[in-house]
Amino acid sequence: MTVDAPRGADYYRLALILGALTAMGPLAIDTYLPALPTIARELHTSDALVQVSLSVYFVGIALGQAVYGPLSDRLGRKPALYLGLAMFILASIGCAVAWSVELLIGFRFLQALGGCAPLVVPRAIVRDHFDQRGSVRMLSILMLVMGLAPILAPLVGGQLLGLFGWRSIFWAHAIYGSVWLAAVAFGLGESLSVARRQRQRVGAVLTMYGRLLSDWTFMAHVLVGALIFAGLLAYISGSPFVFIELFHVSPSQFGVYFGINALGIITASQINRWLARRLEALQILRRVLPVSLVASVALVADAVTGFGGFAGILVPLFVYIAMHGFVMPNTTALAMAPHGAVAGSASALLGSIQFILGALTGTLVGVLSNGTSVPLAAVVAGCGMTAFAIHVLSGASMFSAHAAGRQSAVSK
Repeated sequence: MTVDAPRGADYYRLALILGALTAMGPLAIDTYLPALPTIARELHTSDALVQVSLSVYFVGIALGQAVYGPLSDRLGRKPALYLGLAMFILASIGCAVAWSVELLIGFRFLQALGGCAPLVVPRAIVRDHFDQRGSVRMLSILMLVMGLAPILAPLVGGQLLGLFGWRSIFWAHAIYGSVWLAAVAFGLGESLSVARRQRQRVGAVLTMYGRLLSDWTFMAHVLVGALIFAGLLAYISGSPFVFIELFHVSPSQFGVYFGINALGIITASQINRWLARRLEALQILRRVLPVSLVASVALVADAVTGFGGFAGILVPLFVYIAMHGFVMPNTTALAMAPHGAVAGSASALLGSIQFILGALTGTLVGVLSNGTSVPLAAVVAGCGMTAFAIHVLSGASMFSAHAAGRQSAVSK
């Protein structure tokens, strides 16, 4: 069951608020990347220890989502957002005033735990309001905002760093969180009625997670999307070395290439929004996942043989990364469509799996590092090939009718 879908100005207000909330996580990561060396110097610590503040953010994101999903199903979407945003704001202030790297790491973990809510709850709100096709269109708009974040965030962070110092970046996080906390309070309606809330004990929540994990239809879509996302995070982890150290791209040029790839995601997500009016989500996936497969195979072939040089790495990477703009909205909508009654929990499990796989692939790129582009290419290719294999083996086209039937039954 869905609540009445907003239309006109209400539709775009909902898209703006949910998009800004969804962008909070990427902004909290990317804005402070230019400040890492400065933070290490001013806190009198090593670069490696400051990098831990980035790693713990991913850990916090992966763990915290499992809490906010059931919480939003139990208390409502807005109370869960209030809690998460308040924690994010307070932790951001803690980061801004931290006088040691240990405190910074601790507050970054808390910031991630708060920042989980703006990732999990918007997906559940979309599911509350829209059917599968409507969800794809709205999620494509959210992908537009998330695609803009990696382009703008380093630029904003660099300007704040140069003008006001690294602590101003975290004050900016606190201000951003406060603005959108007010927007949630006064501009966002509650999408989960009291009658539809799930008042479950911890044991029942764990049982529900177990049912979702054993639902192959749900897990197939989740894993396909999560693996493409994991390849994207592997690129984020490994591209600075490959681009700058191996192919001697300047840091400023690296930012340009990073932005071009983000534009690829934005463009794909908006084409996907247009396609969603004409094609079912599974039809779109059947067309774009082979493209991801071919791009990932070409990437590893170029890395092993050296054929094509830098362009031989850059072009397949661009194609693979752009496909994320198609894959993520459709796999998310397909995974959550049959689970409207527990949309928050389904969204939480989906997000946790994404970031766990992303953290693993990012680590794997570092572990396999051998001074060439092969580790990055191999990990991305592994993600692309496995995602394609799961999609094919799941028989997605065969169970689509069954999934649609379950959506009607479960949502009532």
